[in-house]
Amino acid sequence: MKEIKNIVRSRAQESSSAVEKLYITMRHLFNRGFYKPMGVSGETLREALLSLRPEIYGSIAEEKVELNGLLYVIERLPIGIEECRFINLTSDEGYSKSHFKAIVPPKRRRNCYRIDDEQMNVEITRGRSDIYDILTHLTFIFIESHKIKDRVLIDESGEVTRDWKKLEQAVLQEKKLSQVDKEKAISHTANILGRTFAEVLDIYDAFGTTDKPDRFLHVIYWLGKLALEEAVENNKRTITFSPILRERLGHHIHGEIWANSIKDVLMQNGLLNRPIHIISANMHSVMNSIFAVDVLKTKLKGQSDFAIYEELSKSGADKLRDKVSEVAQKYGMISLPDTSGTNIDVQIFDTAKIDWKKTSFPKAKISGLAPVIIVMDYAFGEQAYETIDELLKPYQETKIKKVFLNVESVSIMGKAGILQGDKGDIMIPSAHINEGTGDNYPFDNELTAAMLSGNGIPVFAGPMVTVLGTSLQNKDLLKFFRDSTWGVIGLEMEGAYYQKAIQSASKIRKSINPDVKVRYAYYASDNPLETGSTLASGGLGTTGVKPTYLITIKILEQIFNIS
Repeated sequence: MKEIKNIVRSRAQESSSAVEKLYITMRHLFNRGFYKPMGVSGETLREALLSLRPEIYGSIAEEKVELNGLLYVIERLPIGIEECRFINLTSDEGYSKSHFKAIVPPKRRRNCYRIDDEQMNVEITRGRSDIYDILTHLTFIFIESHKIKDRVLIDESGEVTRDWKKLEQAVLQEKKLSQVDKEKAISHTANILGRTFAEVLDIYDAFGTTDKPDRFLHVIYWLGKLALEEAVENNKRTITFSPILRERLGHHIHGEIWANSIKDVLMQNGLLNRPIHIISANMHSVMNSIFAVDVLKTKLKGQSDFAIYEELSKSGADKLRDKVSEVAQKYGMISLPDTSGTNIDVQIFDTAKIDWKKTSFPKAKISGLAPVIIVMDYAFGEQAYETIDELLKPYQETKIKKVFLNVESVSIMGKAGILQGDKGDIMIPSAHINEGTGDNYPFDNELTAAMLSGNGIPVFAGPMVTVLGTSLQNKDLLKFFRDSTWGVIGLEMEGAYYQKAIQSASKIRKSINPDVKVRYAYYASDNPLETGSTLASGGLGTTGVKPTYLITIKILEQIFNIS
């Protein structure tokens, strides 16, 4: 009889199992309707996150409090959430029509409403990925809050350290902190966090807002305060999912409204039967690539095309951007700010109205009917399937008459994490692999590495992995994807969902051309395998301008038949 070998699981296998556990647990808690993150019901979620130890959450598994990860998360959650014991995830249930003022996090487009001192409502209109994103972020900050509690609570009666009392004094005083008081408070807070004075000082201002320059102290105090109340008074924080959200999720309600409003505008402008090219990108690169250089050539005389795009990308360049937008609208651009709740704005370009001599594409060869370009802002995770799936369906002109869209191409341009290069590099995928399931979507990409090479930016080609959330990645799992026969070059959140919708529309439902052309290209916003290059280390700044526009221009050259 063969001896059974003692099989030791690798960290990559443990991480993969943790991701799967997180995914299943979050869906279970959603179906249940509520849970207490730091109670028994939230234990599996906490354990899975601590087992995974995502790069973005840094020292989550250590005793000291993670500062960069905390900043990353706080920027994606509504201001004031650290004070709330009850967090209610809702659908769009009419709060915009109330006296409640919408709070929009700086780095995530979602409406949140502070109901009272203890409750924050967060609107979920972008699908399940939005829920995974919020729940992992909340689990992280609650774990960190209990680290704070462990370092300040002396005994079960609620006796706390002197450092905590001094922090409380600084936070609760009405007047603005002087430099001396601020540094005293930082000194006490550094002791509480298990960090040096210099580490806290370095990140302090990044948390601040114009109204609350000392918000860092406020966040740490309230996280610790609620954790202390959980431990001493058993006042557990609770996350609930509204009945309407549970009823609506997965039914494409917002995606359907969004897609129908686009098709209505196409119909009203006589564009429904024209060749259509869909581009998922930001709301400036297509418009600027076509019009900006000609519009601004006098004002920014002598500057290269990319220097002009860089100027337009700077904060405070609103007047320049407005000038380009004004010209674009004169030559056939229609802007559709979102009203459906998807948070995906849209631009429609009627190329029949463009004077090509006044663009960056004077050699455009348009034969037959002039194409229409639909530019949609970035979707979020699974929302990509919901929106594209609805957009590619026929337009119901009357109860009995359907109009099939003549979709010639779908192009996806976005940012992603890179595994084989550096920030700012370009990735051209040949397939998308769904993390955790092994589901894979190979395709013929109309863009190739050769097309984008020779522009001073390294280009990588190969499969890419579509992940559950950028905040759930760890080095072991990513190294496995890169170094095994999967040969993955990068990771992003939407590719597999886009391709699933395109394939079902073109190959099974036959609602669009079975030979629809697809283009995927990404530029690297981070390298999660390099310490100091993860998303928590900050944005790309102007480094992302050149790859963004290079990809956009190559997509447009193909649409405009420029060889």
